[in-house]
Amino acid sequence: MNDGPGRCLVLAFALAAALLALRSDPPHPRPLPQLSFNASAFLGASFAEISQVPMSKARVYSDVNVLRPKEYWDYESLTLQWGEQDDYEVVRKVGRGKYSEVFEGVNVSNNERCIIKILKPVKKKKIKREIKILQNLCGGPNIVKLLDIVRDQHSKTPSLIFEFVNSTDFKVLYPTLTDYDIRYYIYELLKALDYCHSQGIMHRDVKPHNVMIDHELRKLRLIDWGLAEFYHPGKEYNVRVASRYFKGPELLVDLQDYDYSLDMWSLGCMFAGMIFRKEPFFYGHDNHDQLVKIAKVLGTDELNVYLNKYRLELDPQLDALVGRHSRKPWSKFINADNQHLVSPEAIDFLDKLLRYDHQDRLTAREAMAHPYFQQVRAAENSRMRTQ
Repeated sequence: MNDGPGRCLVLAFALAAALLALRSDPPHPRPLPQLSFNASAFLGASFAEISQVPMSKARVYSDVNVLRPKEYWDYESLTLQWGEQDDYEVVRKVGRGKYSEVFEGVNVSNNERCIIKILKPVKKKKIKREIKILQNLCGGPNIVKLLDIVRDQHSKTPSLIFEFVNSTDFKVLYPTLTDYDIRYYIYELLKALDYCHSQGIMHRDVKPHNVMIDHELRKLRLIDWGLAEFYHPGKEYNVRVASRYFKGPELLVDLQDYDYSLDMWSLGCMFAGMIFRKEPFFYGHDNHDQLVKIAKVLGTDELNVYLNKYRLELDPQLDALVGRHSRKPWSKFINADNQHLVSPEAIDFLDKLLRYDHQDRLTAREAMAHPYFQQVRAAENSRMRTQ
């Protein structure tokens, strides 16, 4: 490689990786939701009654990983094939997250722009999971493409190399979107979600920050698969996933056998924020308050129906915080600034996503067939006929 600016950028890349390895703090443990098992409901109950507690199972794609060979989902057995770190140069920092720092970069062998995600120190198992999932989903509609994996020779800090998306910050972009734009981009996001779900994978961190949009090219990519996981029916998962404002009620009430429908709640929160121009839509200050904010909109009667169905009981302290609230009609959120984005079909679509009971939510495939997207489907069909 030539000396000069390029060499400096390579050194900057290595230095950034080394600094990350040195200074990263372990993630702060978050308090677990205060819940208790509904013991009173079980006192005196027969074994037959107890065994009727419904095991929650995905309504769609539930057996995808059961039917696939073990190599497909057994990410711990993945052998990593490292590329050449010297093929990439850092250009500028574009973002940071809990588990990584993100840079715009360039592939010096072909001069193509890319995204370099330098991972903070984390268990190798987690890195392997993200890589395996990205490899399995490669080529899927609107899924960000993993191009390469490299690591620093000295610090051993791994970096993931992705396709470049010239995205606009959602805080800048969303207020400019038209009614049709929102329909179009939500439909594009649903394509990505239906695809990953059909491949037996839950994203578990759907939020505007993880949806890159190049508005000029009308291109959308679902990124950051670091919290994604393979779905196995009956398996109990960690509830400490997703970002607070987009956490489904199942996470907030400690229901662990959740499934793909978690992503549909997060999508619903995103959609509500977009059409009502209220970002985030559910603005909780902590996990307990997040459930309070949801209950103030969806009502506590409906929350109790959900808890009773899955034999869960809120801790008395959390129950007191949640209080008692009647359901708030969606029309209460319509105002002069957002009314051009809120149609009857938009409200119907939102109502079918933001349901306490994850089993009642639309699946991604069902969502794509909703009347809200009729215009988008018609335009897509017309485009395909003329190609």
